[in-house]
Amino acid sequence: MKKSATNKNVYELAQERLSFIFKEFDNIYVSFSGGKDSGVLLNLCLDFMRKNHITRKLGVFHMDYEAQYQMTTEYVDRILQGNKDLIETYRVCVPFRVPTCASMYQEYWRPWDENVHDIWVRERPLECLVKEDFNFFNDQMWDYEFQVEFAQWLHKKKDATRTCCLVGIRTQESFNRWRTIYSPNRYNTYHRLTWTHHIWPDVFNAYPIYDWKTTDIWVANGKFKWDYNKLYDLYYLAGVPLEKQRVASPFISAAQETLKLYKAIDPQTWARMVGRVNGVNFAGIYGGTKAMGWQSIKLPPGYTWKKYMFFLLDTLPEETRKRYLEKLAVSIEFWKTKGGCLAESTIEKLREAGVKFHVEHTTNYKTEKKPVKMDYLDDINIPEFREIPTYKRMCICIMKNDHACKYMGFALTKSERERRERILKKYKNIFT
Repeated sequence: MKKSATNKNVYELAQERLSFIFKEFDNIYVSFSGGKDSGVLLNLCLDFMRKNHITRKLGVFHMDYEAQYQMTTEYVDRILQGNKDLIETYRVCVPFRVPTCASMYQEYWRPWDENVHDIWVRERPLECLVKEDFNFFNDQMWDYEFQVEFAQWLHKKKDATRTCCLVGIRTQESFNRWRTIYSPNRYNTYHRLTWTHHIWPDVFNAYPIYDWKTTDIWVANGKFKWDYNKLYDLYYLAGVPLEKQRVASPFISAAQETLKLYKAIDPQTWARMVGRVNGVNFAGIYGGTKAMGWQSIKLPPGYTWKKYMFFLLDTLPEETRKRYLEKLAVSIEFWKTKGGCLAESTIEKLREAGVKFHVEHTTNYKTEKKPVKMDYLDDINIPEFREIPTYKRMCICIMKNDHACKYMGFALTKSERERRERILKKYKNIFT
């Protein structure tokens, strides 16, 4: 394991962080998904407790999404059953909303939905918590909202002085995870420690392995002979790159390329998944291909990208088409009136391409880039393609079933802004 600037490796630093956490917090739980990172974090905690003769219970929070590899379920079962002497389990089987990019008809699906019990991928575990166990649950709640509410619920249930949720995220995994750690608001932490985050009054998240690399995860598993999800062995044999070896919800955009592996690795689960969520079979066959907006898509003969976009929209259900058109209208207005911030080098490439635009020289954003006002283009062949508003990018969103239009970086619609404001108001102490 690599040494840090303090000449300590990441394992030694994690031990120091755990020592601090167990001294400062009377209620501690681990968010455990069944993946490699949360698995290593949980094993770190269990080893630390045994070495230091800590007998108080460690909470283990597992959100069971119903549709997952059988190997993941078996791994979770092994860990929970094999460490009953030290853990208190909160295995949640609740029908919250979960995003899906497998279907043009569905923006979300619900695991453990009693209305479709007959097509569940598998039955609920015998020892689990259901929606009736949580007084805060409602049918409009998304999975990420449930996680936040659960922290406060458990804090009150345990009548704790201070609660800490340990989360196994690493900054190497994504830019969003890097931002989670290196937030500019140091007052939104515990004792100004960058690897902590204030959630509710006296409730915090902590990220003890935030500076670990993927290699550190596997070195730790091998060195300490920790149990891990054997699904990763099959991923490795199948040639799946490390950064795409996921155990999260199989229907999100990031999982589309590897969704087809279910058919080979876990055919029984795959057979149930096909009938569980609309579009799964199509996404399993064509995920990661041109048919779903991946790789280099080609424009059909006789079409412009704008005309092709409207053709694609006409194939969608009314509600889905309406959402895309609302987002498009917001984006067109944004580029006309406010402008998107672009680098000087990108602006020069637009000039060379003969694009008409207007450059403002000041912006309220903290950036050296300049706001550029322009109309939507049909397409443009420059490396910064994803920064420019084009109808081709919109076509890609539709083909990916990207209901939120993350690929486009679209602004929120009015209804989405109102929903965001309600959430911010509800969780205002988290964001201040």
